[in-house]
Amino acid sequence: MSAIGTYFDHLIYGYYPYLVGTVFLVGSLLRYDHGQFTWKTGSSQMLSSKNMRLASNLFHVGIIVIFFGHLFGLLMPHWMYSPFMHAGTKQLIAIIVGGAAGIACLVGGAMLLYRRLFNPRVRASSSIMDTLILALIVSQAALGMVTIIFSLGHMDGEMMITLGNWAQSIVFFSGGAAEHMADVSWIYRAHIFWGLTIILLFPFSRLVHVWSVPFGYISRRYQLVRKRG
Repeated sequence: MSAIGTYFDHLIYGYYPYLVGTVFLVGSLLRYDHGQFTWKTGSSQMLSSKNMRLASNLFHVGIIVIFFGHLFGLLMPHWMYSPFMHAGTKQLIAIIVGGAAGIACLVGGAMLLYRRLFNPRVRASSSIMDTLILALIVSQAALGMVTIIFSLGHMDGEMMITLGNWAQSIVFFSGGAAEHMADVSWIYRAHIFWGLTIILLFPFSRLVHVWSVPFGYISRRYQLVRKRG
């Protein structure tokens, strides 16, 4: 690899993730502290509800499964599952589950994006960032589906281990993260860069509303509603 290629590898896959993480955390905190009135989803369902429930459910279920799949898949060290599962088996599971979730996210996201672009009422109420972040997520889901095609060509699981080593080096500050990306195919490189960029834009978009997921509703007591006597 040339000196320029090595430089960009270290820049994008060694330093860029830490810039992204800093902006993500500090930006989210500042957004919450100084812009709580913008801390909302900005739902446009009342403007147009056609296919909204289907599109929203597909998109949200798909993206949640993808998020936790990537989280555990990349950050789980190989030694934790190697005694009872081959890396190729883990890759096959990731392809099946991730593929189904990716299709759901892609279809639902595309429906929502189409709605934002071509429904006059929804488009008028949407900010540039609303449309941009949704377009980025949809394109990232499409890119993820392409990586599955590449993954089917090598089912030994070695690429998953390599990408996992890269992610773990970043998260656990073990150093040398960029070195893991030296021989990684361009499709995975692009997928990672695109994902990091979405995280970078997170604090400046409507995505911040995920911090306000009302988990308290799961454990709260039932409300008693009585008729007036």
